[in-house]
Parts: sequence; C-alpha cells; structure tokens
Amino acid sequence: MNDTLRYTHLCATPACGCGFTRRDLLRLSALSTAGLAAPLLAAGDARAQAFKGDDQPVRIGYLPITDATPLLVAHGRQLFEAEGLKAEAPRMFRSWAQIVEAFVSGQVNVIHLLTPAALWVRYGSKFPAKIVAWNHVNGSALTVAPAIRRVEDLGGQTVAVPFWYSIHNILVQRLLRDAGLEPVTRPRGSSIAARQVNLIVLPPAEMVSALATQAIAGFIVADPFNAAAEIAGVGRVLRFSGDLWKNHACCITFLAERDTSERPEWAQRVTNAIVKAQLHTRQNQLDTARLLSNASEQRYTPHPLQTLIKVLAASDYAGYEASGVVRHKDWRQRRIDFQPYPFPSYTEALVRAVRETRVEGDTGFLQALEPRFVAGDLVDDRFVRRAIQAVGGPQVFGLPADLQRREVFGA
Repeated sequence: MNDTLRYTHLCATPACGCGFTRRDLLRLSALSTAGLAAPLLAAGDARAQAFKGDDQPVRIGYLPITDATPLLVAHGRQLFEAEGLKAEAPRMFRSWAQIVEAFVSGQVNVIHLLTPAALWVRYGSKFPAKIVAWNHVNGSALTVAPAIRRVEDLGGQTVAVPFWYSIHNILVQRLLRDAGLEPVTRPRGSSIAARQVNLIVLPPAEMVSALATQAIAGFIVADPFNAAAEIAGVGRVLRFSGDLWKNHACCITFLAERDTSERPEWAQRVTNAIVKAQLHTRQNQLDTARLLSNASEQRYTPHPLQTLIKVLAASDYAGYEASGVVRHKDWRQRRIDFQPYPFPSYTEALVRAVRETRVEGDTGFLQALEPRFVAGDLVDDRFVRRAIQAVGGPQVFGLPADLQRREVFGA
C-alpha cells in the first residue's frame, strides 16, 4: 500500500480524530507542491471512469457528527435509489485528513466537509472539486467547564478546535478578540499570558473527556459533542455558533469537478437526494435522531438516542434564550437546521474571515483569493437550484424567493 492510501486507514498522529494536525497539512501540501498530486488525481479519475454516467455508485465518506445528517438520511431512506442511483454503504472516517485523502484518491465520491476546508482543498492543494450544496446551518457551540461563566474567564486557558480551517476556529477567535483576549497557537504545556488563550486541534471524540479531566477549559465543535458534555454534566454551552453568525454553514456537500462536469445528470440526482433528505429531516426530527443513533439497525454513529434528540429534536432552545446563552432571540433559530442553498454572500464573507484567523501551515494561497471570484468558482449551484424547485421552491426551507441574503453577525 502506498503512503497516500496508507493514511486513509491509519491515524496521522496517536490522537487522530476529526481534525488535521500541522503534520497533515504540511504533508498534503508537500504532495501538491512537489507535483505528486497528479498520481492521486489519475487514480481517482481511473476508478471514476470505470463507470458510465449514472452507473457510478454513490460512495459516501463521513464523520460521525450531525453535520453528516443529510448524507446519512439520504442513504438510510434510500433516496439515492429513488433517483435511479446505486449507493454503497457509507464509510465512516475518524479524521478530516482521512476523508479528504479518500475523496482525492477516488475511494469515496460524495463527502461532507468543513466549509473553510473546501477553500484549502481547491486552492491550497489544487484539487478540482465543487461545493454543490450546504449540508446544514448552525449546529455547533462553544462548550466550557462549568466554572467558566464568561468568555473572559478563558484567559490563560486552553481551548480546542476540530481543525484550523473550520468555522469553529474562525468564530472562537473572533469571540476571544472581542473579549480582549489574544488567540495563540502554542505547543501543549507552553506558558501563556493571562490575556492569551491557547488554541489546539483536538479530535471531537476526545473533547468531552479532555474537558472532564480539565486538560482543556473548553472546546468549540459540531454537535452532538456539546450535548454529550451537557448530559454528562462536565460542560456547559457558553455560546452557540448560530448566535455569532446567523444561519452559517458549517459543512457542505463536496463533489469532484470531474463528476459535476462529466456526469452532470449523476451530480443532479445526488443533489436531489440530499435536498430531499434535508427536507425530511426538518419535518421528522425525532425519526432522524433514531436513524442516526447507535440503537438503529444502520448504526451510522456511535451516539445514544438521548444525545441526538437533544440536538435534533429537543425544544429546549427557549431555555438557552432565557438564561442568556442565546442573545439574539429575534433570529428565531434552531440549535441545528437544514437548508441546502449555498449563499454567495456567505462564501465571500468566509474568505475574508479566514484571512483574519490564525491558522497553522502555509496560508499564502489565501491572500490571492478574491471573495467574489471564489463564490462563483468554488460553488456550483445549478444542481441545488433545480433540486430546491423540484421539492416546492425556496419557501419550503424558509428561504427568500430570490435566494439572496445579507450576512448577519452577533456580539
């Protein structure tokens, strides 16, 4: 097995999980800059070209977080088959590094990916892929030790993020700066000043235990890990990500450009299934929690039903509003919601936000990105526009008829 494929099965570090480490970034960047990405692309193309048109099976790659819900619901309810497609059993990965490499090498062809990471894949590693839809909105939170009551209390402490190129890293750094704190990225165990907060990448699966043992003071990540910490009594939600950036996209649906350009009907049918899955999830929250839980026949995730219900189906958001955790009641949001349209205004704002965020690795490619260009080049919205119309139009998702919006940020 060559080095590239080996890393899709083995951990890059002893603490592998849902986040790239500095080593992952440097290694994958080296593959690209050294011209070694070509064999990866050729291998993926060769496997993809073995199938003609819609004969190519849907091969989902996912991490066991609620961000993957539309892909898993589409599979579990056989929505791909309803579109005339074949679908293999979804493959669960432990890290973003693994899922990206499996995607690039052609082992999987439909993935959910952190929205900022899509920038890195297309422009940093130069792999031709497209965002075809959003997977969900909101769905993340900053969870802290019970003794921490304010953001300012995180001074001199360590906070975990799942990946440098994530909305989580962007939002927590903005929140820290607004509180007069300085985000830094130092090796664990390094001394930091009282007004500094050390950010580390930690696999989401390890975050709850790290908080419980006081190895970290908090973490910001997708659910259901925030809910798990609440239920276990080891953490409390300090802020929801959706209360910081209204209806932001955390993860998106990512397809290789060879599939969107050479197999447009296949890409359309994949997108149709995902849009139908999102609509089903909005209308059947409890059933979705059951499908994704470790008690279901499919066992898509290792999470118990109680935890998933708290994220997907519980109606306790009003309690967070009453306690002051949610400050923008007028936004009228859910803890997590699902809508597929990738607003250009969000992509443009995201490019600007990533540039203001401290990340590890080579970030030179970011400076050359023009926000409006990226919104048109990274995203291919022709499939999702048709899919939305086919299920009743933007209004069924509560979207404006013209599919335009203004980005709204909260303090």
